[in-house]
Amino acid sequence: MKKFLIYFTLFSIFCVILGVTSIYAVYLHFKDELPPVNTLKQVEFQTPMKVYTADGKLISQFGEKRRIPLQFEQIPQPLIDTLLATEDVRFYSHKGVDFIGIFRAALAVITSGNKTQGASTLTMQVARGFFLTRDKTYIRKIKEIFIALHIEQELTKEEILTLYINKVELGYRAFGFGAAAQVYYGKDLSELNIAQFAMLTGLLKAPTAYNPLRNPKRAKFRRDTVLWRLKQTGHLTEPQYQAAIAQPLTAKYHGAQIELDAPYIAEMVRQQMVDQFGEEVAYTKGYQVYTTITEEAQNAAQLALRENLHNYDERHGYRGAFSQLWQDPETPWQEQQILEHLNRQSEFGLLKVAVVTAIDDEQKRFQYLDKSGEYAWVNWDGMSWARPFIDDDHQGEAPQLPSEIVKVGEQIYLRQQSATQWQLSQFPDASSALVALNPTNGAIIALSGGYDFYQSEFNRVTQAKRQVGSNIKPFIYSAALEHGFTLASIINDAPINQWDRQQGTVWRPRNSPPVYDGPTRMRTALAKSKNVISVRLLRSVGLDNLIDHLAQFGFSPHDLPRNESLALGSASFTPMELASAYTAFANGGFIVEPFLIDRVVTPEGEMIFAANPKIACDPCAQATSDELYPQEQQPQAKRAISAQNAFLIAEAMQSTIWGGGNWNKGTGWNGTGWRAQTLKRTDIGGKTGTTNEAKDTWFSGYGPNIVVTSWVGFDDHSRALGSTRPNPNLGKDQVFGKEFGAQTALPAWIEFLRVALADVPQQASAIPDNIVSVRIDNETGKLTTQADHTSLFEYFIKGTEPSSYVERDPLPDILNAEAAGEVTEKAVEGIF
Repeated sequence: MKKFLIYFTLFSIFCVILGVTSIYAVYLHFKDELPPVNTLKQVEFQTPMKVYTADGKLISQFGEKRRIPLQFEQIPQPLIDTLLATEDVRFYSHKGVDFIGIFRAALAVITSGNKTQGASTLTMQVARGFFLTRDKTYIRKIKEIFIALHIEQELTKEEILTLYINKVELGYRAFGFGAAAQVYYGKDLSELNIAQFAMLTGLLKAPTAYNPLRNPKRAKFRRDTVLWRLKQTGHLTEPQYQAAIAQPLTAKYHGAQIELDAPYIAEMVRQQMVDQFGEEVAYTKGYQVYTTITEEAQNAAQLALRENLHNYDERHGYRGAFSQLWQDPETPWQEQQILEHLNRQSEFGLLKVAVVTAIDDEQKRFQYLDKSGEYAWVNWDGMSWARPFIDDDHQGEAPQLPSEIVKVGEQIYLRQQSATQWQLSQFPDASSALVALNPTNGAIIALSGGYDFYQSEFNRVTQAKRQVGSNIKPFIYSAALEHGFTLASIINDAPINQWDRQQGTVWRPRNSPPVYDGPTRMRTALAKSKNVISVRLLRSVGLDNLIDHLAQFGFSPHDLPRNESLALGSASFTPMELASAYTAFANGGFIVEPFLIDRVVTPEGEMIFAANPKIACDPCAQATSDELYPQEQQPQAKRAISAQNAFLIAEAMQSTIWGGGNWNKGTGWNGTGWRAQTLKRTDIGGKTGTTNEAKDTWFSGYGPNIVVTSWVGFDDHSRALGSTRPNPNLGKDQVFGKEFGAQTALPAWIEFLRVALADVPQQASAIPDNIVSVRIDNETGKLTTQADHTSLFEYFIKGTEPSSYVERDPLPDILNAEAAGEVTEKAVEGIF
């Protein structure tokens, strides 16, 4: 017996030595293949880029993985208890490897022949997650053990737990429990209850098989198993356990918590970030990008654009239902069938989809069912607009009954008419763009590149080059000021008939409408948008001089036609280019560069980029600055025109809105932008623009610290915006007639500024040095001593004011002074 014990002891020692030697030999074999675990101390988790407004509202996020990295102090204790009870109950007692668990797993393999138990500790799972694959092989398991032992030497238990909780995949591109709480519950991790912690922990076993959104029964079974483990480990009492398993599943998919829907802005940021930092860095480093827009301004811009498009579209008539789901004598669809169909349909902009379920001609209304399962009625005033659309210039007869407009079984679009009422609508055919800039530094205040990004990603603000029409005239008048003209200069508003010897034709530019006022002051000509006067100014300035002048505003000479059609706006620019050029009239003559990204911050709060825009100031040392733009770092924007020139053109554009003359004396007149008088502000100005056949309509203008450009047209360049006739069903305030800038593009400009300037007090224009004001005669532009309705005060650059007084002589014949080369006509109907 004694000899047996000696042999047994020796054999045991030999086995231990052999085992240790074998393990060490295996370790030496794999040593060079083991990764350096100290890299885990500097782990940078792939987190998405987030885009915010200037006031901190989330616009979008970009990145393949959704992750919200947590510090250990941010991890709720109930989650730690749940994890350890389910995944690694001896976590705080082992050194990375649970040999009891390994023995249990080995016994399972011996008895069953299958690798049913992994025996992986949380530390081993961290090793696998960061350094290895998920293949179930013995080699991988051996490497996993050695790496786990190394990890325990390098990291604390808290650090290991934190890595695990931030790393694990939990389905729907959610990595880590912080992101999973948002994806499944739309809450911060700290807001979850024990049943929800158990639900998320249950996903660790198989994120697809136990996913509550795909397999709710299996998910609940797994959740309850996790809760049972909590009870077994003493973390839940019996009553707490019973209460937890009685709770229903509350998980549902939550996208990113977008606080402002501005996808055109988000896409512009994405492109800029990828260009600047590269795709991999931009999408994975968790950068927080703060833009220059604000929630209020962006919402106002998008709403103004959409409602204006609907108003244009609806006055041109109803194009009919989106589709017909059933019709007599077919069997009507059941409610559930309708709802299933509606839930597959996309909704855009201000529109929601619905199906007509009943028509009541007697009470002039129809009933609909929408996605929410709600039945409601559309009254007559919500559909009486819907006369048939024939083409862009013609509409059918006004309807008298709902049954003439809709049919039961039709899928239609609705848009909100009031807080409780919806009206019949349709997806607009036309397109639009609106952009607002800060003229001091070029910051984009708001931008909308179309009706709905998800219907068309084409950003018309930055990508659509369209003919600008009369929107170019302020720049032509600015050139005229540089070549001896003043706002009081008299130019002949009479027809032009120019013989073109090369073409063998006569060029006859016409006013729109074709009304001619004879000798006209330059301020009035700009406000009334006189085409022939614009041509006469171009001739006086010279085409080459005009192109050089336009180039000072940032327009490329290659985009400027070298012929007299330039005076009528035949050049094509994007809305952004046009708005940027208009900033010169609002900031004293400087051209600022539009920018959208204000700053970029890392997840740790380090600022890695801050905008440093060129400022409209002369000199910039006198400019007011803030923390982001320190005074000593402010570069000066390029000067395009003098402060005096900018002031005079801005003054003239105020007359576009407010007109002039004396209405009580019969001399009052309106500029083309008179509709903007509804804003009740005298510190705004702008210019309409309409191209041939109204294929493009514009309004660009300014208010205090803001410049806004609005464009409406069709994406199809050959299609004109057309015209409408009055609708007998609508009131006296309806809009009808030919579409043009003041009627089609200006309303969006007005409604946006109504919000953007709501809290901005009226501001008097700052008058630059060397500007004088003198009283002049209305008709001749000369000095006058009269202080009645025949005179007004006008601004001049000092030294250019008139030097002679008016003589009350008979007016000259306005048709006798045509320029050389013009074909004069003996009489022109409608001049006076």
